[in-house]
Amino acid sequence: MTAKFFVDTNILIYAYDTSNPDKQTAALQTLDRLVTSGTGVISTQVLAEFFVTVTSDRKFPNALSIVEAGNRIQNYILAWEVVEVTGAIVLEAIRGVKEYQLSFWDAQIWATAKLNQIPVVYSEDFNVGAIIEGVRFINPLDPPKFNT
Repeated sequence: MTAKFFVDTNILIYAYDTSNPDKQTAALQTLDRLVTSGTGVISTQVLAEFFVTVTSDRKFPNALSIVEAGNRIQNYILAWEVVEVTGAIVLEAIRGVKEYQLSFWDAQIWATAKLNQIPVVYSEDFNVGAIIEGVRFINPLDPPKFNT
């Protein structure tokens, strides 16, 4: 069985962020590699956060239209494994907030990976190299700091 990689919202967003070309390039390379290998996983939470962020002029410098964002999300749904946020994931996230002092949304990312047996989360939001109950956090936008 091939290892899966859970992708946090910020990695998807950087693929569209022309204000930071280095991060955009790294994000695009990461996403392309995951699509090609069939090892990328996203969640319904990630899709929702992506939509809210990329359609907001205040949060995203090159905001996408609702139609453009919807088209991107449709492509992600067709190309990626998408896991749903369940009640069990919400409860595990609450435990992550309590035991590891994670923000709720970050805890929900961790819980989604953990309960779906995805050993690696690609994100900018966690301590690089941290491992929480078998889930490792890697920042693919800063390659010198990790080995995959």
